[in-house]
Amino acid sequence: MPSKARAWRPLVVIVGPTAVGKSAVALHLAQALDGEIISADSRQVYRGLDIGTAKPTPAERAQIPHHLIDILDPDETLGLAQYQALATAAIDAIQGRGRLPLLVGGTGQYIRGVLEGWRAPEVAPNPALRAYLTAEAERKGADKLFAWLAALDPAAAGWIDPRNVRRVVRALEVTLTTGRPFSELRRRQPPSYDALQIGLTLPRDVLYARADARIDAMIAAGWADEVRRLLEQGYNLSLPAMSSLGYREMGRYVLGQIDLAEAIRLIRQATRRFIRHQANWFRLSDPRIHWFDMTQERAEEIEGIVREWISSE
Repeated sequence: MPSKARAWRPLVVIVGPTAVGKSAVALHLAQALDGEIISADSRQVYRGLDIGTAKPTPAERAQIPHHLIDILDPDETLGLAQYQALATAAIDAIQGRGRLPLLVGGTGQYIRGVLEGWRAPEVAPNPALRAYLTAEAERKGADKLFAWLAALDPAAAGWIDPRNVRRVVRALEVTLTTGRPFSELRRRQPPSYDALQIGLTLPRDVLYARADARIDAMIAAGWADEVRRLLEQGYNLSLPAMSSLGYREMGRYVLGQIDLAEAIRLIRQATRRFIRHQANWFRLSDPRIHWFDMTQERAEEIEGIVREWISSE
């Protein structure tokens, strides 16, 4: 129960792996409970990356207000501190309108950063070391750099997205500069939200099948043409935005470096790896999260639980 010394500040959080159905549940809750949706997806922030990031459709966004989507060009970056500030401002504004904020997405770093009030370690940049680590990532591959981080700081490797080379480099930079794990130096200043966390899950084989089907649907919807337009606009495959699931593989197909079958194989492989990584963020054993198996439709049931939670306060 929240303290009587302050106003109740409800926040519903919907988490889970890619392709599990978070967006559909969020739309249902927003419609039923006078809510607005705040995206916690690190790739939906980019303009022009629409099909491959499974953004809400224009009709869905016209029906329910969505926040933190299409706020950056593909050659820009968004750090955790910047996301936290934007998400906090959106939550406060929605609550100020007397509506229910729903924080929805699969980027665990964003979710935990907002709920737990993470603050970056106050360690001055080491430009020479950062340049060396960045060069190592380019020379040996991002996977090798991430493996180095995992060996030095397994805890940080559990919550840092291996595709986010800039973040991996910073974690290694801090660890190597201070001699202490990056995860130990992270500070927390939790905000005063009253959060109800809803987790959506599926058996792994069912989730993989749904992810495969969604990849096929994205390709049929013109994903290759979307990537071609981005390349024609001058956005190259080395940009952090292009580390979004499938974009580099689709870019290689568009450039004629691999055929479509190979691109699909690599995208499916990367998606399954990402789903496994998300499991490190959102664990079924986490007592803070109310889990729902989405093998059957559960939106009405989830709505009932949220309504009960609201009325109990």
